Amino acid sequence: MVEAEGRKFPFDGVEKVAPGLLETFPYEYPGREGEVVISTDEWSCVCPFSGLPDFGTLTIRYVPGTVCLELKSLKYYLTSYRSVGIYQEHAANRLLEDLVAKCRPRRMEVTLDYRLRGGIHTVVAVRHP
Repeated sequence: MVEAEGRKFPFDGVEKVAPGLLETFPYEYPGREGEVVISTDEWSCVCPFSGLPDFGTLTIRYVPGTVCLELKSLKYYLTSYRSVGIYQEHAANRLLEDLVAKCRPRRMEVTLDYRLRGGIHTVVAVRHP
């Protein structure tokens, strides 16, 4: 648990993110350009500056290589972020790194669209390759 002076809410460090939960299944059409789009408005993690929760919409777009992400395992993986203190820009990049490492897509984009807080709206998009 990470806690700094003046913060009311304790949170976990990034070591609590659990990429080992991710599973895949064989993709039967590896030569096609078909895109898979996964979206959830249940994304949450914790701001490491304030300890307050961040909420938003996560969208994953990818062209599979030889395997696809198994959705239930993805949900478990995403839930591992709920108590983790991570900056928004770092969260998007960490998600992309873990997902690419697991399913080796031809292309992937991760977009985090955070809900408004303090009058500031943030959208972070990262791509592979």
